Amino acid sequence: MTKDNSEELEGTTLNVFLYVVKQGKPIGPRDVMKALSLSSPSVAYRHLQKLDDLGYIQKNDYGEYITKKKANVRGYFWFGRRLLPAMWRYSIVFSAILIIELFVLIIHFAHETYEFKIFFLLLLLITGLALSVFTIEGYSRKKVNKKTELNKFI
Repeated sequence: MTKDNSEELEGTTLNVFLYVVKQGKPIGPRDVMKALSLSSPSVAYRHLQKLDDLGYIQKNDYGEYITKKKANVRGYFWFGRRLLPAMWRYSIVFSAILIIELFVLIIHFAHETYEFKIFFLLLLLITGLALSVFTIEGYSRKKVNKKTELNKFI
């Protein structure tokens, strides 16, 4: 098995994997067929078998599939059972920085000089702009994946 199997997970197979992960419980081929509007249970079973062969899911004693490990999907990261655009990582970091900056500004506002206040307002502006850029980039990345229906499970 190669180090990066994300190239093998695309299209319907990726959507099947994301569905199984999002459900968080054992899933059968008929569940997958109905949820993803596939033509037959055998099509769903083929994709489930492919995921099982790659080691991402495993079959239990009742013939249902559960998540074994999470796949690396280029440009995304896992947050619990949700797959989020990687740019949102940076949005989270800049959100934390912005909150800390606001906290420092509020604490020191009454005691500091005019120059300090101007400096901090500029710092807040720059941090807010960075937060906006990464959030918008992550959102646009999410919208691009409507073609593959990946957005349905993110």
